[in-house]
Amino acid sequence: MATRKKAKGKTKAKRKKSPAKAKAKRKAAKAPRRKAPAKKAKPRAKAATKRKPATTPPARPLPEGKRVGVVTHYFGHVSVAIVRLESGTLRVGDMIHIQGHTSDFKQRVESLQVDHAPATEVGPKDDFGLKVVEHAREHDVVYKVKS
Repeated sequence: MATRKKAKGKTKAKRKKSPAKAKAKRKAAKAPRRKAPAKKAKPRAKAATKRKPATTPPARPLPEGKRVGVVTHYFGHVSVAIVRLESGTLRVGDMIHIQGHTSDFKQRVESLQVDHAPATEVGPKDDFGLKVVEHAREHDVVYKVKS
């Protein structure tokens, strides 16, 4: 059985630790830290000043029409919103208003699809696809507007 020989050559020398006295000298050579000056008291404002009333954002106008459904999903690549109809009926040609936190637009219903099949009318409790002209978001409310 062959045995391995130890490698001959220079070995790294270990670094010696500095003595404690040298560390104490280095700490003493540093300048002492200065304390921050005491802060002066600021003069107080007059107590009789008027405060402006808080401004509220402008109120959104209430949509005219009847609430008929809610957007449950939106497919951006084809601009289609999936709507759950809560009440009433919706037909091709009806005017709808979609309103949500950031979306607010009106459009005419041009195409409806139920289970990937074209439809001309949908009733309550139906889930259907609706081609939209702007971005609709989940939980946006769909109103049927009289045209």
